[in-house]
Amino acid sequence: MLAQIDRVQIATPDAARAADKWKARVGAEEIGRDGVRVFAAKRITLRAGASDIELLEPDGAGTIAEELKRRGRAHLFAAGASSSDPGKVAEQARVQGAMNAQEKGQHYLTITVEGAPIRFVISPEQAREPVGDLDFLYEVTLLAADQSAAVRQLRDAFALDDAHFTTITSEHFGYTGVLTLFREGALHRFEVITPIDKEKTMGRYYAREGASFYMAFAESARMAHIEREAKKADAGITVDRPPARAATRTADQLWLHPPALGGMMLGVSRPSMAWRWSGHPERVVPLE
Repeated sequence: MLAQIDRVQIATPDAARAADKWKARVGAEEIGRDGVRVFAAKRITLRAGASDIELLEPDGAGTIAEELKRRGRAHLFAAGASSSDPGKVAEQARVQGAMNAQEKGQHYLTITVEGAPIRFVISPEQAREPVGDLDFLYEVTLLAADQSAAVRQLRDAFALDDAHFTTITSEHFGYTGVLTLFREGALHRFEVITPIDKEKTMGRYYAREGASFYMAFAESARMAHIEREAKKADAGITVDRPPARAATRTADQLWLHPPALGGMMLGVSRPSMAWRWSGHPERVVPLE
């Protein structure tokens, strides 16, 4: 029922300032300003590639104000996915125990994972002309101590077919995980990660925040530009480029640190690269 990762929502005390950072770092463009009544939030929506970034700022007492107080900082508030039938997705999730609120054609779902509210926004499918330096979002990462249980919750809530799922492990970053790919032949998925090294970044993040969204990933054919501009601006960035590849050539992946984007870490991979760890390494297009 889910088509693709189509957006993320970020809780922030200053949506305009966060919007400026997205515009500067990845060429995002503002496409709208409104509010989300169910969260008591003002909203700035940006287009980044073919995906949307929704920046939610408190508009009085309510969920966004409460979550900013609870977490103590701006953060990735909700993972967004599109569907040809958002109502059907929401009903499936509700039957599985999710809370559901509807506003302006979007369904806001909350699933409790390890005692924490994990939020999703389901929107109608929409054709979009990409803008800026990203191509599209394809992943949102959820940290959980009990990986298997969290995967089952997402599988059942969204009627996902686990025949498409694939496992992922990284000694370098200290985690094991499952990619809940929505369908064959597409990268879109929720990633469920269990940190196994408490001294590494993910382990420290989970120790502080508990079950929560950690980051999102996008694909881009303009990674060299993103890297160059981030370094020029002294914005936080980590780059993964094979040692034998010249620094003038594109990296395989990079990460823009949370302060660079107003509270959310964004990973970016070159086109097709994500298939290396998504079950089909043969689909990775080599660089010439």
